[in-house]
Amino acid sequence: MIQLKNLERSYKTPAGQFWVLRRVNLEIREGEFITIMGPSGAGKSSLLNVLALLDDTWQGEYWFRGQAVHEMKRKQRADVAKRNIGMVFQSYHLLDDLTVRENIDLPLSYKDIPHRQRQSMVADALDRFQMVAKKDLFPSQLSGGQQQLVGVARAVIHKPALLLADEPTGNLHSSQAKEIMELFRELNQQGTTVVQVTHSEANAAYGSRTIELRDAWVVSDTANPELQTQAVPR
Repeated sequence: MIQLKNLERSYKTPAGQFWVLRRVNLEIREGEFITIMGPSGAGKSSLLNVLALLDDTWQGEYWFRGQAVHEMKRKQRADVAKRNIGMVFQSYHLLDDLTVRENIDLPLSYKDIPHRQRQSMVADALDRFQMVAKKDLFPSQLSGGQQQLVGVARAVIHKPALLLADEPTGNLHSSQAKEIMELFRELNQQGTTVVQVTHSEANAAYGSRTIELRDAWVVSDTANPELQTQAVPR
């Protein structure tokens, strides 16, 4: 599904170039359930944002289902993302001026789905995530946990080919967290490729492959046990 070749990401600072991703070479196959782990500041969220096509200030090659993303214009990348990728953000990223129902419906508006079918899909999602009573509320009227549930519902409603999740259960109590992870497993079994960033060993156990980042480098990958990375000073 995805190939990254010598992908790098950095920021310019008064002290010089600060690297958040260094020489990342990674292949993600259709149907995998991958966990990305590592300490804070390792580059996990940066990698996820690149995969989600939310960040285009990187160097290297990115191939998505045979398409050269690195050669695309920003609008083309956005179209690929809208049609193929669902994203659960650590900080929710709900649209403040849209209701719960409208936020969940948003990904469906990018696809050729009849209005009545969209309404039915949103109703099912509201029911599944126990948000029916809050469908007309705005994000500011919800708790952090409720906003997280809306974010998950929005990410999965259009059954994306690729689901990316950044600490998807961080604001949920344990029973809700387990329900979300079981949902991710179910979607994965139905063919969705899942990539999650987490510090939770319990969440990591749902995946079939673990990649570890440290100081912007991929330092281990259970699919490539012979991986040896020589990190250099940044």
